[in-house]
Amino acid sequence: MKGRHALILGYGRSGRAAASYIAARGGSVRVIDRADTPELRADLDRAGITGRLGGYGPEDLNGRDLLVVSPGVAWDEPLVETARQRGIEVTSEIDLFFRACPSHIAGITGTNGKTTTTALTTEVFRAGGLRVMRGGNIGEPVLDRIDQLRPNDWVVLELSSFQLESITTPRLNIGVVLNVTPDHLDRHKAFAHYVEIKSRAIAFMQPEDHAVLNVDDPACAGMRTKTRGQVLAFALRQPVDRGVSLADGWITIAHAAVKRQVLPAADVPLPGEHNLSNVMAAVGAGDAAGIDPQQIAGAVRQFKAVEHRLEPIASFNGVRWFNDSKATNPDSTYKALAAFREPIVLIAGGRNKGIEIEPLARVIAGRVSALVTIGETGEELARRARDAGLQKVERAADLADAVRKAAELAAPGSVVLLSPAFTSYDMFRDYEDRGRRFKATVLAELGR
Repeated sequence: MKGRHALILGYGRSGRAAASYIAARGGSVRVIDRADTPELRADLDRAGITGRLGGYGPEDLNGRDLLVVSPGVAWDEPLVETARQRGIEVTSEIDLFFRACPSHIAGITGTNGKTTTTALTTEVFRAGGLRVMRGGNIGEPVLDRIDQLRPNDWVVLELSSFQLESITTPRLNIGVVLNVTPDHLDRHKAFAHYVEIKSRAIAFMQPEDHAVLNVDDPACAGMRTKTRGQVLAFALRQPVDRGVSLADGWITIAHAAVKRQVLPAADVPLPGEHNLSNVMAAVGAGDAAGIDPQQIAGAVRQFKAVEHRLEPIASFNGVRWFNDSKATNPDSTYKALAAFREPIVLIAGGRNKGIEIEPLARVIAGRVSALVTIGETGEELARRARDAGLQKVERAADLADAVRKAAELAAPGSVVLLSPAFTSYDMFRDYEDRGRRFKATVLAELGR
């Protein structure tokens, strides 16, 4: 990086990490961002970095030989294409990390379940005595911590499609693909292209690497022919010759004729069949890393729900409240609805990413006792749910109104679930902001 003249496009967590890394190695850094807030300006001042906030254009590329693109910026954004045409190198924080990382890397991708599986895989590795750094799309950049890593360490990364498409050579020693269902089609345009990007997690492997694939999922199962790595399958609904499956109620690791029990499925502390699948993926990753089944089982038993993923908040008047704000697509909400046996009052809605709403409304109408909608899609989702036969549907003006309406609709013995099925950017900074404000609102409104 010494002597490089870098332009950082987007100054969020990833952009900050890239700027710190480049500056520490003798490069010059300039920042551009569409946002312009007092907090951003203060951050740039503290870091001693020049920048242009509130917009940008081709002139910002003048004098620059490196463009670092943040995950939230489309890989075919006009400014990015202009940089390529001018011969300016285009990269990302996670791409720079892959180039320089001295350690083993395990990467977890998929449409849903990435964060839970990344967190659990980290704990499984630690239980096996490995020195581990966790990061990536889970909200923890890694480039600014790269100096802490040693050759025998492991890095466990949550990898989004936005990140995978930006890495020149995403070579993973262990690559986990959990599932692939339609998502981010506003950015990736076609489902086939989205699947292709996800498959990059296993496409650059060498024969000594391991691809951990969910063979219950057709798109993941099709990736078996796209890797040179050793495939470890995992499945809830079918036997597996090499990998992880359910046998007589036990999560079991199989290697040809040799089968080893890990723990009973009933011991998994997370609700829902989808979480059982996530656990099996982490078990497969642990097995690929050479960790003993008993150590894997201990890590699973001690694991607690990740914030914003079917996270229990509290119980009021016999009603349990859950925060599943990370559900930013319909498939994630389907899995959340399937995790409960009780009647559900669902709070859903937000900004659409190119997803058809009618199928979602039909599933909701067939499963919940009542629906409260919020956000930009709220009006259409409410209308389509009524058309699908759901009688108890309310439209809320804001989060506090949604909590009050849900509390009125929820009978004792039921569950109130925030599982929006859409992104948060219409009303909130991100899904974390949405989830934390929801938890605070529930406690403020009902905990009096």
